[in-house]
Amino acid sequence: MKAAQLFVRCLENEGIEYIFGIPGEENLDLMDALQDSPIKFITTRHEQGAAFMADVYGRLTGRAGVCLATLGPGATNLITGVADANMDHAPLVAVAGQAATTRLHKESHQVLDLELMFHPITKYSSRLLTPNVIPEVVRKAFKLAQTEKTGAAFIEFPENIAKYEVDENPLPVKNPSQPEPSADRVDRAAELISNARAPLILAGNGVVRAKAWQQLTDFAERLNIPVANTFMAKGVVPFAKNPLALGSVGLQARDYVNCGFDTADVIICIGYDLVEYHPYLWHPTRDRIIVHVDSTPAEVDAYYPVAVGVVGDIKHSLVRIGELATPHQGHRMRPLRDALVEEMSSHKNDDSFPVKPQKVIWDLRTALDMEDIVICDVGAHKMWMARMFRCEYPNTCIISNGFASMGIAVPGAIAAKLAYPERKVVAVTGDAGFLMNSQEIETAMRLKLPMVILIWNDNGYGLIKWKQLNQFGRPSNVDFTNPDFIKYAESFGAKGYRIERVADLLPTLQRALADDTVSIIDCPVDYGENLKLTAKLGEMVCPI
Repeated sequence: MKAAQLFVRCLENEGIEYIFGIPGEENLDLMDALQDSPIKFITTRHEQGAAFMADVYGRLTGRAGVCLATLGPGATNLITGVADANMDHAPLVAVAGQAATTRLHKESHQVLDLELMFHPITKYSSRLLTPNVIPEVVRKAFKLAQTEKTGAAFIEFPENIAKYEVDENPLPVKNPSQPEPSADRVDRAAELISNARAPLILAGNGVVRAKAWQQLTDFAERLNIPVANTFMAKGVVPFAKNPLALGSVGLQARDYVNCGFDTADVIICIGYDLVEYHPYLWHPTRDRIIVHVDSTPAEVDAYYPVAVGVVGDIKHSLVRIGELATPHQGHRMRPLRDALVEEMSSHKNDDSFPVKPQKVIWDLRTALDMEDIVICDVGAHKMWMARMFRCEYPNTCIISNGFASMGIAVPGAIAAKLAYPERKVVAVTGDAGFLMNSQEIETAMRLKLPMVILIWNDNGYGLIKWKQLNQFGRPSNVDFTNPDFIKYAESFGAKGYRIERVADLLPTLQRALADDTVSIIDCPVDYGENLKLTAKLGEMVCPI
């Protein structure tokens, strides 16, 4: 068979359902080989959109999403999405065509050293220089992408190699299992937790990747320890149902939960990725006892001095520590949760216009079932969603908070709908992030994927304006104008809705969610609430 056919067989062997990408001259043989494969190729309108789709698909399923581009500009367009997957620890394998090996040694049309270019933003970057190594390279790429901490891998595929005849077979798929935690580390962790005066759990995205949310909930409930979560770990402990859930941490400004860190003497970090929320923000004193429970050893950081590291299968670690540790009495951090719950509901009947962020979130949560999926873009709305959108299940509010790139929401929603076609999917995005990848509306329409795009419209880069006003008292070059989003939606054949009074928001959301198509909602938002929140947090008196 041709090397391109062997490559496709290797992808089939890995259980790949979809490849997101754009065909090009240098991957013609690969595209032809896919014609005879059950793998479905999703033709996107920009390579960045393809990479974001693979990123979110990998994060939701735990299996590496795959994206494909041609050489040169096609490959460089993948970079933002690939970097996002790598820093968010989403499993992804990116493939790019390349010129023939006969012209890689010299200046040549569209030729860049892609293997080297992708090296700093992936766990593994390789070039196929001979067809017989394809089974090894593909297996290694997927193994590393899907092994903790999960991330991105890249394969460069020269066009002449794709044409060669080869007689090889895919390698057996064997992904390593997590080791058992060390008994002495488990004992020491249990001892520190038992002797703590006011322990606190910080749960990160590693809990989601390990599918350890039930073990985390059982651990917290048995030992009566409150749980704060990072943005990317929303839902690991059901917020509405569990009084131990303190909500999300990660705002640069101080929040209620920061009081919990200030008063805690032992902080148990479970599946915590430092890339999300730097330790100097929650541990500036560097004097607390840190218990690190994760699949990999702790990162070295001056503000993260680990007293004991329990490394191995997170599920097993939590069960074993929980069996040995002594439960705590009382829950002195309950006022932190009560303060946040009160704030979440304080604007549910607010009818001022433009719509306040708190009201947008309340109506969105009301319109959706608890297992429906929200893909959140990056901007001021991300901070509000992370703080105030209640989640009862993990992976129901997808936030990029490692690389944190704008433009992920619309392509991410397409991937979510492909992964979970039975659930409602909403892309929550600012007007700026929306227009960065709005071309993928055509992809969703072509694939007949019903989903809702909720645009928080403020005619500017709202998060940057928020920070400028806080720091300098005036904005600088952050305002712009927008097209008519209703006409824009209709030009794709999608539906468009404009919110002109607050009372219309909830029924419009409900109607759009019932539409059997792509629906775009243009919702003017009052970001004057940003500065009010900053002032409130700055003046906050700790409620415990």
